[in-house]
Amino acid sequence: MHISEGILSAPVLITGAAIAAAGTAIGLKKTDYDRIAKVGILSASFFVASLVHVPIGPSSVHLILNGIVGLLLGWAAFPAILTALILQAMFFQFGGITTLGINTVIMAMPAVLCYYLFSPLLNKKPAIASIGAFACGFCSVLFGAVVAALSLLFTEENFLQTAVMVAGAHLPVMIIEGIVTAFFVGFLQKVQPEMLISVSAEKQHLRKSEVSKSLNTSEV
Repeated sequence: MHISEGILSAPVLITGAAIAAAGTAIGLKKTDYDRIAKVGILSASFFVASLVHVPIGPSSVHLILNGIVGLLLGWAAFPAILTALILQAMFFQFGGITTLGINTVIMAMPAVLCYYLFSPLLNKKPAIASIGAFACGFCSVLFGAVVAALSLLFTEENFLQTAVMVAGAHLPVMIIEGIVTAFFVGFLQKVQPEMLISVSAEKQHLRKSEVSKSLNTSEV
């Protein structure tokens, strides 16, 4: 899913960098001290899972785990994935510095989108929760492959065949990620269900944090 340097046009790179910067800013704003350890662990998991890859033209195919990252972190998926991509680019020349923005968007934006789409299903019956988790893992890779393909198409129309090849090559990864996400969510629901935050729970947590900050400010 990583796109190498020297492939994409400047407008695509700039747009990707702007979206990644905005997403990272929102993610950092929504991340409090209690969640930093979780963000670090999932960033490391993404780093390891996506490091083993198969090159496909200007991109690559590999596990991503962005569905799991999205379900557990929400908007914090942006800084988590960006951090891992920076380390991969610096130490393994995987991806690149100029493509950090667009690569972050390719993998983090679907994670956040799937968080909003599928996290409400995790509070339903086990069968529905499993289906939602599978769909989250599947769609997070699907959406990422679509964004990667579009970034190639917006750069050069001649990349059409390559874009289709990149998207099609990720079909097995979509299925694998769906299964892994479903098993992972099922395991967490049994041993540590509080890790699976929902949209409503995140809003409540943010309200409590704001109230706590306002009380501390008033006391001072």
